[in-house]
Amino acid sequence: MKVSVSKEVAGRTVTITTGEIAKQADGAVQVQFGETLVFTAAQSGPSRPGTDFFPLTVEYRERLAAAGKFPGGFLKREGRPTQKEILTSRLTDRPIRPLFPEGYRDEVQIIASVLAFDGENDPDVWSITAASSALMVAPLPFQGPIAGARVGLIDGQFIAFPTKEQIEKSDLDLVVAGSTESILMIEGFGNKIPEEQMADALMFGHKVIKELCQLQKDLVAKIDKKPVEFKKPADNPFAGVVKTEAYEQIKAARQNPKKSERSAATAKVKEALVEKYFPNKTTALEDGRTVDQLKAAFSDLDHHVCRELTLSGNRLDGRPLNQLRNVNCDVSVIPRVHGSSLFTRGETQSLCTIVLGTVRDQQRNDSLYGEQSKGFMLEYNFPSYSVGECRPIRGPGRREIGHGALAERSLAWVLPKADAFPYTVKVISDITESNGSSSMASVCSGTLAMMDAGIPLQQPVAGISIGLVKEGSKYVLLTDIIGDEDHFGDMDFKIAGTPHGITGIQLDLKIDGINEEIIRATLAQAREARRELLKIMLTTIRRPRTELSASAPRVLSTKIDPEKIGLLIGPGGKTIRAMQEETQTTIDVVDDGTVTIAGANKQACDAAMARLEALTEEIKVGRVYMGTVSSIKDFGAFIEIAPGKDGLCHISELAEGYVKSVHDVVKVGDKLEVKVIAVDEQNRVKLSHKALLADRKED
Repeated sequence: MKVSVSKEVAGRTVTITTGEIAKQADGAVQVQFGETLVFTAAQSGPSRPGTDFFPLTVEYRERLAAAGKFPGGFLKREGRPTQKEILTSRLTDRPIRPLFPEGYRDEVQIIASVLAFDGENDPDVWSITAASSALMVAPLPFQGPIAGARVGLIDGQFIAFPTKEQIEKSDLDLVVAGSTESILMIEGFGNKIPEEQMADALMFGHKVIKELCQLQKDLVAKIDKKPVEFKKPADNPFAGVVKTEAYEQIKAARQNPKKSERSAATAKVKEALVEKYFPNKTTALEDGRTVDQLKAAFSDLDHHVCRELTLSGNRLDGRPLNQLRNVNCDVSVIPRVHGSSLFTRGETQSLCTIVLGTVRDQQRNDSLYGEQSKGFMLEYNFPSYSVGECRPIRGPGRREIGHGALAERSLAWVLPKADAFPYTVKVISDITESNGSSSMASVCSGTLAMMDAGIPLQQPVAGISIGLVKEGSKYVLLTDIIGDEDHFGDMDFKIAGTPHGITGIQLDLKIDGINEEIIRATLAQAREARRELLKIMLTTIRRPRTELSASAPRVLSTKIDPEKIGLLIGPGGKTIRAMQEETQTTIDVVDDGTVTIAGANKQACDAAMARLEALTEEIKVGRVYMGTVSSIKDFGAFIEIAPGKDGLCHISELAEGYVKSVHDVVKVGDKLEVKVIAVDEQNRVKLSHKALLADRKED
C-alpha cells in the first residue's frame, strides 16, 4: 500500500513515499524535494561465516537521464561511479553505520538512485535522509531516524538547502547529518569561517534535521511498523580469563611512543596467551571454546584498556591531551618539478609534488549540471609500505578518493583567482608514513608545496584531527590523534583552516552522536593546534616564492570583446594558428572572451600577447606596432599592423631626411616598427617610422 508524508522545508515541499516501488526489498522509499527525486532501497542478508565486522555497503548513483542528458563518449551508458558518486556514498554511509547495534553482523546494502533532477536542488544530501527512511520502514534493528541537511551562508545569513545558484554565491557549503538528539556526521567547506560561526551553522542545520526526523517518524506511524529487537550474542567464554591474565600486560605494552613497538609488544602478549590455551596450534578445546573466541576476547580487552588509559589522561604515546606530535617541514625536496615539500608530524608523513599546466590540462567531467571543468586537483595516494604492509596496487579506493577530496576542497578556498594566476594546478600527496590523520598532513604539505611553486595563496592552510573518548557523561578530547587513538576512540574530527577561520571540516563518529558542548570545545581546541602548526610551517617558507620554477610553463591571461573572437580565430582558424606557430605558444579562447596564452618562456608569451592586443584592441593614436610591409606605392608604403588591419606610412614618414623612393627604404615583406600618428573619420590609419625615431632620440 502506498503511503506518503509531506512537509515544507526551506520554502519547498519534502515528500517521502513508500509501498509503491520495489515491494520485495526490505525497505524502499522515494524522497522528493522540489522536482529532484531520489529512490533508495535497503536490503539485508546473512553475512559470511567468520565475519567480525558490520558489512554495510552504500551505493549512490546519478543517472544523467535524470537531468535529460546523455553520457559523453562513445558508450551512452554510465560506467564506473564518478568521484561525486563515491563521495556521496561515503557521506551516506558514515552517519548510518554507528546506529546499528554492537555485534550486529548481517549484511546490509543500501542503493540510492537519482531518478529526477530539477537543476536547482542537489540530490546528494537527500541520499542520507532517503537511506534512513528506507531503513526505518525495513525489518532491521536500525536505531534511527537520522537526516541530512545542507547549509549555505550568504551575506551573513544561514540558508537551508541552498540552490545551485545560491551555493555559488555562498561562503559555506556544509552538509550535516544527525538524529533528533545529536549530530553524527559533518562535511563542510568554507571561506575562512570563524569557529563560533561554524558552530552556529551546525546548530542551524540540526534544527532542520529534527524536522526531517519527525517526518520519518510520521511515516513509520502511518505504516504501523513495530520496532525490531536485536538479541545480543552470548558473552565470550574467554572474557574473564583474558582480563585476569592479560590486563596489566596489555596496559604496559600499550604505553609506548613508537607505533611498531607498541603493536609488537601487544601482539607478543596475545601470542603467549594463545600458546598457553591452544598449544601446538590447536583451534578448539574439549569444552567447545575456540581460539577465535580467545582472540576476540583479547581484542575486546585491548580496546577497553586503551580507552581506560586515555580517559585517565594517559595517552598511548605519552603526550598531554592537547599537544601536537613533533613536526618537521621541508620544501624544494624534488628537482625539476614545479614545487615540492615533505611534511612530517610524528609517524605520519606526506611527500607532496606540484604540477602547473594550462587551461587545456583542466579536468572535464560529466555531471547532472552538465560538463564541468576543474582547474585545481589534489590526488591522495596511500601505498601499503606507509603502514609497513605488503598488498597489491589497485586503483584509488574510496578512502583515498575521500581523503583527497577533503584536502582538495580545504585548500581550494585560498587559491588565487584565475585571472590573477591562470594556471591549472595539480597537487599530488604521497603518504610515505602513516600513523593517524594523513589527510590533514596532505593539507599541510599541499600548502608548503604550493608556496614553494610560487602560487600566490591568499593565506596558508593547516589541518589537524581531534579525537574523543567518551564514557557516559565523561569525555576527553585528544589533539593530533595517532592511529590507535582513532581505532579505539569514538571520533575523528578533522579541521583545516587559516589563522582566521575554517576552510574544511569533517566529522566521523563511532557512537550515536555528539552534542553542542563537545562540538564547540573541539573547534576551539583545534584552532589553537592549527595556529601552532602554522607557525612551524611558516618558519620553513614564510611566503610564496616570487618566481615560478624554471621548468614551469608561462601562462598569461586577458579578456577581449566576445564579438572579436571570430576575428582572433580567423577563417578556418587561420589567424590563431598563424599566431601560435610564429610565437611558439598555445592560445585558448572561451565564449566569454577569456584568452589564455601558454608558452615555454615569458618572451614567447609576451610576443603572442602583443599580437593579440594589436589584433583585438582599437587602433589608437600614439600606439607603436611591429608591422609588415604589404604593398608599396609611389607616395608611401602600406603596412599591416595586425591581421586584416593596415595603415599608410607616407614617404615623408619613412625615415629622417629626404627619401627619393620608397624602394630605397623598404620592400614588400619587410618588418618595420611604426607609430600611429592619426586615425581619420573613415578609420584610415596614418603611420610614421620617423616619429618613432625622433621619440627615441629624445629619450
